[in-house]
Amino acid sequence: MGDIAKGVLGGAWTLLVGWVLPAGLNLSVFFFAVAPSLRDTDSVARLWPTTGSGVTLLLLAGAVLFGLVLSALQNPLYRILEGYLLWPGRAYEHACARRRQSKWDLQDRLMLLRLQRRAHQPEGQLAVLAAADLARLSQHPRIARAVRKDRRRTAVQRALLREKLARYPVDDGQIAPTRLGNAIRRFEEYGYDRFHLDTQVLWNELTGTAPEQVRRQVDLARANVDFFVALLAGHAAVAGTAVATLASARGDATVLLATAAVLGCMIPVWYRSAVTATDEWAASVRALVNTGRKPLAEALGLALPPDLKGERTMWTLVGKLSQLPYHDRAAALDPYRVGPPAL
Repeated sequence: MGDIAKGVLGGAWTLLVGWVLPAGLNLSVFFFAVAPSLRDTDSVARLWPTTGSGVTLLLLAGAVLFGLVLSALQNPLYRILEGYLLWPGRAYEHACARRRQSKWDLQDRLMLLRLQRRAHQPEGQLAVLAAADLARLSQHPRIARAVRKDRRRTAVQRALLREKLARYPVDDGQIAPTRLGNAIRRFEEYGYDRFHLDTQVLWNELTGTAPEQVRRQVDLARANVDFFVALLAGHAAVAGTAVATLASARGDATVLLATAAVLGCMIPVWYRSAVTATDEWAASVRALVNTGRKPLAEALGLALPPDLKGERTMWTLVGKLSQLPYHDRAAALDPYRVGPPAL
């Protein structure tokens, strides 16, 4: 009974932090900045509370209601911000190409910094290939100009370049058109890149068998990203409502325009915050894959092979068995199955 209550409370906490709280913040902005310009309209006047406690109750109820609605719409919200929805095909391909080039530029900048540091070491001489890379990158105008600025950065600031590069998927074919899409794609591909374990296909099985603490870390880390996604979505809605309210006869144009402008300026801030918050989410998913593979294999009646090559083959077969209709080739999974216990 205690485990059930703990699970319910844990789910309620992530819902509260990730969706209800930002909905309440956006509703507060709406109530104080936009709603006064609508108070004189007949429909709003009939619904508006006459006491302060009524306004508070309406705000709390609205926060819970809109938080639940945003939570139910989280998949479309994420898909829009990741670049999978509402993007024309040409714009999608162009954005992917830009992000791919940005990843390559970061790789080249970090490589050039590393080669220049090695070249200035008195005891070391660059190998032929490294010297060729150094000459090639030093002659690249865009990379060389960026590296000149990078050298003036502190060690901590240069470390941030490695963090930016780490927010891209390893496989260039997995590049998404937006920064948030790439930051999420990098840990979606982690299990397959390292172990051929398709976490997208086996997510429910993996989270159902992994250690409780690791699953909890994934939920809490995602709640941080949910918070910023819900906040920027609410900002966009309130800003749009403020602009639409300008048509009201008694609307305070100064307040409405200022509200729309401030919220519009904050949207990129929350977007960048969401991208940064994916770092903890990625770390928790990595821990989930690393520690949850063995319990998952045991729950599926399989034994992890002693070598990594065999394990990658096993998870490839498990993924195909889960995705594709049954075929006799699935019998290739038999050598990994745990036999019946000895009597």
